[in-house]
Amino acid sequence: MGRLLSVHIIQTALVAGWAGSMTLYELAVFYPSDPVLDPMWRQGMFVIPFMTRLGITNSWGGWNITGGAITNPGIWSYEGVAGAHIVFSGLCFLAAIWHWVYWVACFGFGAFHVTGLYGPGIWVSGSYGLTGRIQSVNLAWGVEGFDPFVPGGITSHHIVAGTLGILAGLFHLSVRPPQRLYKGLRILPARNISKSWCWATENQNLSEAWSKIPEKLAFYDYIENNPAKGGLFRAGSMDNGDGIAVGWLGHPFFRDKEGHELFVRRMPTFFETFPVVLVDRDRIVRANVPFRRVESKYSVEQVGLIVEFYGGELNGVSYSDPATVKKYARRAQLGEIFELDCATLKSDGVFRSNPRGLKLSVEEWRLGGRLARQCRERAGKVRFSIVEGEVEHFSVRFSSFSVVDRSRS
Repeated sequence: MGRLLSVHIIQTALVAGWAGSMTLYELAVFYPSDPVLDPMWRQGMFVIPFMTRLGITNSWGGWNITGGAITNPGIWSYEGVAGAHIVFSGLCFLAAIWHWVYWVACFGFGAFHVTGLYGPGIWVSGSYGLTGRIQSVNLAWGVEGFDPFVPGGITSHHIVAGTLGILAGLFHLSVRPPQRLYKGLRILPARNISKSWCWATENQNLSEAWSKIPEKLAFYDYIENNPAKGGLFRAGSMDNGDGIAVGWLGHPFFRDKEGHELFVRRMPTFFETFPVVLVDRDRIVRANVPFRRVESKYSVEQVGLIVEFYGGELNGVSYSDPATVKKYARRAQLGEIFELDCATLKSDGVFRSNPRGLKLSVEEWRLGGRLARQCRERAGKVRFSIVEGEVEHFSVRFSSFSVVDRSRS
């Protein structure tokens, strides 16, 4: 029993030691300068996001997770928690060695070893700590058991702790945690955040509505921030893939020379490349970037496609140059368009996997598309046809396209 306990204690020591040392490493490479467009999960952090969700927000380096400066971070900062884990790991390591050598459990140690019922007892010093001998110890169940100079407290405390441990183990073996416990511990869905922003955009034009959307909210509607995007075993942070986000350029609106409002078909989550196809609100293909220009009927040049931005840094700016329109159409496949710095980290353009928790991340990532759709509805416009359901972000529906021959219309 004692050796079984020992191997579990050493496992706890390994996990706690890894958590503490990994936290110190992540703090050494973490840049807290931009918590909105370059948050910790885009920098490849794994341990400190969990600490943040548990309420740790300050650092002994003088920064706060919200981007502000602090003067008194307190003991329980990121570094303080890391140090506590390392100390706890060392204590667990020593406890594991003891329980491996003296392979009795907590209850057995107090009930048999210390009392001398089945064991030698423990060393009991004299009044002045100069002499002593190994002897059995009687139980001390009263207030005197809390006196550090009364050896009987060691016996009773181990018996009580061992009994509680046994009962807790039997409880967890036989009782499953209720559903309300999971609901009580989880973070509320991010979908609730969108309501206030959507009501704020009611009865406003598109430029005003999109200008009220913060960059952090728009950043959720970028495909790299989808936790399902990217591949396994791609080493490095997300910033090493597509670059460091610098700013939101705005939401692009595409129109052809006939006045149709067109939408770029989003790239499915599990794709690396996807054809550039623009459809109208009836999901009829009106424009594309063809593979073969000789056979093209709906190229950007032929349909006279233009793009206009609402919100962001390019609010109110429009482009009609075919090369520029194609560039933004390709980037619109990935969601909201952001300016990315690829030179600082020499980013290679290959998407990395998102290290965030899947449930919360999916809620956040869906939030951007849902918010954009609802804001358009409240601005008196037709809702996004190509992002009508969140499921389309995760599946491919080639049957949703239909092509019309313009020569007959």
